[in-house]
Amino acid sequence: MASSDQVRRSLAFKSEGVQKTNQIVGSRRWWALGAVLITMFFSSLDQTIVATAMPVIIGDLQGFNLYAWVFTAYMMASAVTVPIYGKLSDIYGRKPFYALGLGLFILGSMGSGLVQTMPQLIIARAFQGLGAGAMLSMPRATIGDIFNPRERGRWMGVISSVFGLASIVGPTMGGWITDTWGWRWIFYINLPVALAALAAVLYALPSVRTEESRHVDWLGSTVLAAGLIPLLLAFTWAGSTYPWASPQIVGLLILSAILLTGFVWVERRALAPIIPPELFRNRVFTTTNAVGFFISMGMFGSIAFLPLYVQGAMGESAQASGQILTPMMLSFITGSVVGGYLISRTGKYKLQAIIGSLLALIGMVLLTQMDASTQPWTVVRNMLVMGLGIGSILPLLNVAVQNVFPYRMMGVVNSAQQFVRSLGGIIATPIMGTVLVSAFSDKFRAQMSAPLAQALQSLPPDQRQALLDPQGLINANGQAAVQSAFATIGGDQAVQMYQAFIHDVQNALAGAMQQIFFLGVIFAGLALLLTFFLPEEELKQDEFFAGESAPPAT
Repeated sequence: MASSDQVRRSLAFKSEGVQKTNQIVGSRRWWALGAVLITMFFSSLDQTIVATAMPVIIGDLQGFNLYAWVFTAYMMASAVTVPIYGKLSDIYGRKPFYALGLGLFILGSMGSGLVQTMPQLIIARAFQGLGAGAMLSMPRATIGDIFNPRERGRWMGVISSVFGLASIVGPTMGGWITDTWGWRWIFYINLPVALAALAAVLYALPSVRTEESRHVDWLGSTVLAAGLIPLLLAFTWAGSTYPWASPQIVGLLILSAILLTGFVWVERRALAPIIPPELFRNRVFTTTNAVGFFISMGMFGSIAFLPLYVQGAMGESAQASGQILTPMMLSFITGSVVGGYLISRTGKYKLQAIIGSLLALIGMVLLTQMDASTQPWTVVRNMLVMGLGIGSILPLLNVAVQNVFPYRMMGVVNSAQQFVRSLGGIIATPIMGTVLVSAFSDKFRAQMSAPLAQALQSLPPDQRQALLDPQGLINANGQAAVQSAFATIGGDQAVQMYQAFIHDVQNALAGAMQQIFFLGVIFAGLALLLTFFLPEEELKQDEFFAGESAPPAT
């Protein structure tokens, strides 16, 4: 006889002529969970592996001017499709879109390994991103298909910890694969794992039968994608490719605002909107998304710029930088797992949200105290605090929002959260990059000695400008260019000038990084403030549709 838990989980809801049986029971639960963890891990791992191999790829394919587009194409394709996948999976179930996402990811990985030019690689990466959009939006909704709201806490913690694990493993794995087998294998390695995940998805996830046709908001989906693309391009190019106040960036932002305003107009009139407007009338939804947005801004900003601080300001090697950053991700994993367990154990989340945001804020404040003379163990301590805070708060945001919406909207609310978090990172990185370049330039010129300034003025303009790029000074090629530049000056004091230059660079970079981390303090402070407005809703131990009847899963 089936257990009461299995009976409860086999129930489904009947709504608007559609019978759905998304619930996953028995041994299929663990196959589905395994597929979720594998797809989440590899979609997160892909970015860090590719970043490690990019210098080798550029050397082979050429096209350095297209470097950023390898990442931009992937990021834009995944971010734009996340809300669409979420809505469609609520209508037709997770299985077809998991399968579609894995299929596109497999094609994109195979194509990336076969490319001969940079434009071909960019197109292949866009296909990967289209698949990654499904793998980013589906896992948290699938956890809702497997576990009830009270149980989800611990598994949301595990899902969040996968991101931290990928950040630790990715750079080492990417470097080893590139050095041992060649850079093309960083893409080929995805194929057997993705195929295994696809087999698990096809076996474990139920099919959803629709007895009547459902309206799909294709107009809203199209307008949403059209509005998001110029927004993502603006924040990707701002401060690097074009100045913030340039006609290109301002024009893209205006175009995005017009299209997204049109999207709101379309959604208010749509029969089945891709993002239902009533979501934003729910305080739990709006508060958790706002908290997640600001936490993500602080987290992605830190992850993006801490290696620059460790290598540039502290003078550590890239390998040492990875070793110092690893504790942050380990503490992130610990915070995610322990925080998720506590949610499931207590059924409460608001106090944990406040404590997690406070720890993140304290960690950010500690980062602002670092300078060029800071010891590695101090950096590790600061990152441990911040990692614990961020790791403990992210899982509860998913649990809280899933708890207050009907099961039939799980894909929509989870994809909305995922998109908002991605947007936080997309917005934070160029803002912090602009602050870095401006602050570094000001501080470097302010402390530079007169002889050094005179020596730099004797260099060609392009060479002099390259010496003021902090991100180009932390690798071996950058250091060799600096030494060559000072060698052209000649004289007995060339070596002393070079050493003075490096000393000034480290101090200026450390000062600029303090301003970046201060922005992180603002973001974390806003997140902490918002947690006090987060409603505490009792976590349900039964599914939202328990007690209603429907045919069994197929």
